[in-house]
Amino acid sequence: MTTATLTDRYVWAAVRTVPETQRTELERELRERIGDATDALVDQGREASDAERAALTDLGDPAALAAVYVDRPLHLIGPRYYFVWWRLLKLLAAIVLPIVAAALTLAQVIAGASVGEIIGTVVSVTLSTAVHLAFWTTLVFAVLERTPAAEGTRGIDGMWTLDQLPQLPDPGRPHRVSDLVASLVGLAVFAALIVWQQFGGVILDGTSMPLLDPALWSFWLPYFLVLIAVTMAFSVAVFAWGWNWWLALANLVLQVAFTVPTLWLFITGQLINPAALDAIGWPWGESDRVIVPVIVIVFVAAAVWNIIDGAIKAWRAGRARTTTA
Repeated sequence: MTTATLTDRYVWAAVRTVPETQRTELERELRERIGDATDALVDQGREASDAERAALTDLGDPAALAAVYVDRPLHLIGPRYYFVWWRLLKLLAAIVLPIVAAALTLAQVIAGASVGEIIGTVVSVTLSTAVHLAFWTTLVFAVLERTPAAEGTRGIDGMWTLDQLPQLPDPGRPHRVSDLVASLVGLAVFAALIVWQQFGGVILDGTSMPLLDPALWSFWLPYFLVLIAVTMAFSVAVFAWGWNWWLALANLVLQVAFTVPTLWLFITGQLINPAALDAIGWPWGESDRVIVPVIVIVFVAAAVWNIIDGAIKAWRAGRARTTTA
């Protein structure tokens, strides 16, 4: 497998920030520019590796260089701290917002709130937190923009170095840690809701009752909980090894194992608690003739798409590994 050079990492860090249509041209120009600068330093007696590092350092932050190339102004209040502000804001959003949403969901579940109340509270508070996060972070940087640094210092932005270059993505492992965490948290919440709806109960018509038929605890609900645990292990496997045809086959089995029993239970009337259906007044006239087929079509379409998506990712990962080798 070819080892990525500093030039490869620098070019990738630059081109990923520009529109797709301009990436090929920017990559070509950057490689020519870096090559010329490196060759010139080598002709002056520098070692090739030192010459490459010096050439890249002279070019500076690749994101700023790409912004100049596409003539994209970098202004918050002024351009001085733009990238520091943008990178910090993305980091805070990635850390703070999921924690807020998860904590609110757990608190609402413990308090016995209904599903609608949980969703409404989590969405509204998370959006409000995002607005405050963006506003106060931006305000701080606006003040810093107008605060002169001491003589001989740069302020909070610091000098860009090659150590800040990102690693090239592994073509066989496109998933990030954040994707894995999101998948595991989502599955864990789904499992918790299955248990909570039975013992916490959903408030319908002023009465607390399970949404799913309690008779399913004899087999099917434990089956789905085990299936969720297997799916979590599958997510970890995809992150660890990247997509391949064995995992695409496992994805097919998991989709069938979930979708077929769920639809069978739903169509035969064994999935939803009869008391819950009575509380909401189901069936709603003739609407069940439309709602039921729509639900079935959506479930089948989602499963088929997930199977196709897994196959596409396995094919792309295999082709990328072959190309990189």
